Amino acid sequence: MSHSFFRPLIILFLTVSAALSLTAHAAQLGKDYIEIKPARATAAPGKVEVLEFFWYGCPHCYQLEPELLVWSKKLPRNVVLVRQPAVLGESWMTLTQAYYALDSVGEIPRLHGSLFNALHNEGRRFNSPESVVTWAATQGVNPDKLKAAFQSFGVYTKANRAKQISQEYRLEGVPALIINGKYLTSPSMAGSYAGVLRVADELIAQELKKSGK
Repeated sequence: MSHSFFRPLIILFLTVSAALSLTAHAAQLGKDYIEIKPARATAAPGKVEVLEFFWYGCPHCYQLEPELLVWSKKLPRNVVLVRQPAVLGESWMTLTQAYYALDSVGEIPRLHGSLFNALHNEGRRFNSPESVVTWAATQGVNPDKLKAAFQSFGVYTKANRAKQISQEYRLEGVPALIINGKYLTSPSMAGSYAGVLRVADELIAQELKKSGK
């Protein structure tokens, strides 16, 4: 038989296979993600917001971070990633304050990954603001400025707000991604770090389609 006879069959097979693949990998409500009711307002009006709940002491957050960073650089302009320290216990407060203190002195872009690395690769323990200030000084941060930031009303307020937000979302663990204040997904739900980003991509596309963007 000629190749022309088989070509339509091959095309049909590939089309069906692709469809089945998409169906098999489509994110499932209640399994790969859950719906947040009522939906929460976002801090990025006019854009689709991806809110990342994390804690520096979490090994899974540390493992997700490199993949999340690469993924975030490919997001469309009308999608924004917002980092949100989580507070699921009082012992989490020091590292939550560390995030906001470093942010207030403009050092989060440079030291976000370094703080993760110090905890999970170098075995450092940050149990007090002083321990964070001492480490940050080795990274070129002015210790007096960072200490003042830790003690500031602004950092105190943001850290307590982080605790409140964690409770409002009924957060049970990290890392977790909130898509546009409507959906929550996580590596444990999606099955892997790559899986949670795939689910996030699907939900982002869904939200963009709804808004006509």
